[in-house]
Amino acid sequence: MKFTPAPLPGAFVIDIERHEDERGFFARTVCTEEFAHHGLNPNFLQHSVSWNPRQGTLRGMHYQAAPHEEEKLVRVTRGAVFDVIVDLRRDSPAFGRWFGVELSADNHRQLYIPRGVAHGFQTLQADTEVFYAMAEVFHPTAARGLRWDDAALDIAWPDCNNRTISDKDRALPLFSECFETTKTH
Repeated sequence: MKFTPAPLPGAFVIDIERHEDERGFFARTVCTEEFAHHGLNPNFLQHSVSWNPRQGTLRGMHYQAAPHEEEKLVRVTRGAVFDVIVDLRRDSPAFGRWFGVELSADNHRQLYIPRGVAHGFQTLQADTEVFYAMAEVFHPTAARGLRWDDAALDIAWPDCNNRTISDKDRALPLFSECFETTKTH
């Protein structure tokens, strides 16, 4: 696997190393030793899937509050997404900044998301399935989120004529309502 550090500390884009022959290919998506070598938690306690029938479906920006912050490993098993993370760690040099990357069934790319970071995505194709591995069990009372279109975050979502967003996600608070408004740049 190839680990490329993302601009947010502790986040990595992970590309698989394909071993191909006439049958197709084989590749590892998680290796405890390699994750530990990069300081990442490979102990995933919960796996989830999100199926999205429409292109332009937007989910996020979601996170769990302390003490239930979670590391996540996200990949797309069908279709494609623009995957986004926002650093919510007040002591981070990237506090309040975002990073986005395309994950698809074709590129087999994964995104490792550290604790204290919000996550969301917008589907780039219809019939998209996103696979999550989480290092913390979901705690409904710790579930939090931020508005996907918050001007303070200024996330450059792909253009979309017809976004599908849940009422719950539309009602999420602004960054300034949850965090200090002084961001690092």
